[in-house]
Amino acid sequence: MNELLPLAPALLAGLVLGALFFGGLWWTVRQCLSSPTPARWLLGSLVIRTGIVLAGFYRVGDGQWERLVACLLGFLIARLILIRLTGPSATATEVSHAPEP
Repeated sequence: MNELLPLAPALLAGLVLGALFFGGLWWTVRQCLSSPTPARWLLGSLVIRTGIVLAGFYRVGDGQWERLVACLLGFLIARLILIRLTGPSATATEVSHAPEP
């Protein structure tokens, strides 16, 4: 158990990076729905989000694979949490359950 305690900050950093990445993706997609240039939003967001996450992983990992794995685990946990929180919209649910002609 004592071996896992030093990995807790890396796990927390992964949660934050995942929240930034996937929260930013969710926000970008919502902005694209009303934008006349959605490709610019998507490309710009992709570059910024990926840059932040790569720099974060590089900084957190610090040449130790155990810290990278803990950070990746936190990143994936954040993804699951955000999927649960944002969920499908009511419109998407209604469309998927619509009777077929």
